Amino acid sequence: FGIRPGKSVSYLLHNCPETFFTIWGAEAVGIVNAINPLLRPDSIADIINAAGSEILVVPSRQAYPNIWQMLPEIREKTLTLKTIVEVGGDDQGGDGIYGFSTMIDRYPSDRLLSDEDRSLDDIVAYFHTGGTTGTPKLAQHTQYGQAYIAWAIAEALGMQTGRRMLCGLPLFHVNAVLVGGLAPLYNGATCVLAGADGFRNPTVVNNFWNIVDRHHVNFFSTVPTIYARLLDVPLAGANVHSLICGLCGASPMSVALFKEFEQRTGVKILEGYGMTEGVCVSTVNPRDGEQRIGSIGLRLPYQHMKVIEVDANGHWVRDCVVDEVGTLVLNGPNVLPGYRQEKHNQNIWPQQGWFNTGDLARQDKDGYFWLAGRSKDLIIRGGHNIDPTVIEEALTSHPAIELAAAVGKPDRDAGELPVAYVTLRPGITVSTDDLKSYARNKVADRAAAPVDIYVIDKMPVTAVGKIFKPTLRQDVLEKVVVSVLSTHDVLPQIHSVKAIHHEKHGLLAEIRMSASGDTEKLDFQKVIDKALEQYPIKHVIIME
Repeated sequence: FGIRPGKSVSYLLHNCPETFFTIWGAEAVGIVNAINPLLRPDSIADIINAAGSEILVVPSRQAYPNIWQMLPEIREKTLTLKTIVEVGGDDQGGDGIYGFSTMIDRYPSDRLLSDEDRSLDDIVAYFHTGGTTGTPKLAQHTQYGQAYIAWAIAEALGMQTGRRMLCGLPLFHVNAVLVGGLAPLYNGATCVLAGADGFRNPTVVNNFWNIVDRHHVNFFSTVPTIYARLLDVPLAGANVHSLICGLCGASPMSVALFKEFEQRTGVKILEGYGMTEGVCVSTVNPRDGEQRIGSIGLRLPYQHMKVIEVDANGHWVRDCVVDEVGTLVLNGPNVLPGYRQEKHNQNIWPQQGWFNTGDLARQDKDGYFWLAGRSKDLIIRGGHNIDPTVIEEALTSHPAIELAAAVGKPDRDAGELPVAYVTLRPGITVSTDDLKSYARNKVADRAAAPVDIYVIDKMPVTAVGKIFKPTLRQDVLEKVVVSVLSTHDVLPQIHSVKAIHHEKHGLLAEIRMSASGDTEKLDFQKVIDKALEQYPIKHVIIME
């Protein structure tokens, strides 16, 4: 189809071998562009346009009729798209639609580019990381960045020939593409695909331990949401001794969930940290060394990381000292060269070559990194990145809404859930149920639809009139803590719940209460700790 370096192939595929063939085939000769098939057609078209793709690979119309229902609108709204390739189809060119297997059968297998045709710095992948309607933000990966990560993951996990990685996260996400696919295959290990819909299929989760037993799985990578669900799945005699460890990242995991999972299953969890802009992984707790629960671990080899202070314009001021909270920055072979659209590259480099992650963190004296909050607006729901501007843009299109701001609400299972704060136009009233229904129909990404909407009289703003989201994050944290504790007997003794910024731990809940004696104090402490331990919430109790 004429794909060459600089030209891209987009795909809307489930988890199947052909998805990997599409990814690696496109990367071998050009660029692959991953798209979430759960997005709405107009958003999918925006991403294809941003990538400039000429080819779109889709699943068969019999298996996924919903995608084929969207195709006419997608094709109508794209500027460069010429060809549809159908996995499982046998059409041969009618209306620009071709069968995947049919086309492979028609071509010889010796059409490889020579090494001289590609550079280590060539862009081989785009991954959508946010952006407002019509202006998607596409992170770019290089050949060298992906190859480095495939090697580094193997070093961190002990991945080698004969070992098996279970891949259950969606193959439009960097974790599945790199940790679940490229890393095992690159290092001679085996990739076990957990069905077309992976961990999104309840049957897969309910049979997880049997899958591990049958396929002798050694590794898997998932998000806290899935770990929480797996606690409800009994081992029922399944032999899981093949498991060496599970990886966890993407969103905060409570210490209680971490400990309970390891105690009940005997499976070691390695908490880590990564982002699309760093080709998926930057840190991980050591497989054989000391794991510090709650930390994101140590940096990977050749992955440079540090914590810095930045000024109001995002420029480097100084490096932070041990245990001082600041902005986390990355440098190394896996760091993206920039976003595809130049307008997204403003203020992302505090220093030459150092990428601003947007996360707040500290580094202890032994090199372990600890997250302490987020300086950028991103909401992470069960490992799924949500750009709050998508929610805000949808809500402000409602005639009753004057201002809207979306933030993450701490959640026991998903880590965070999106919520929104809105102010209404003068003289207009509307119910929050109507607003939630409107948002569900308007927000392109279904996972981004706010679970709660709070109508407030006045939006908190900075001196220059910008919405001040830290105040909203504090408010929703207080709401969650009060809601959780309301189901326990301690609430009458609580004087106040206040979200505060701690210099070392970031945002935490300060709970002030009274007790009649030491025994009662201890009892209250235990009740509160137990109630909150399943949530990614740090708290402190002050007895008055």
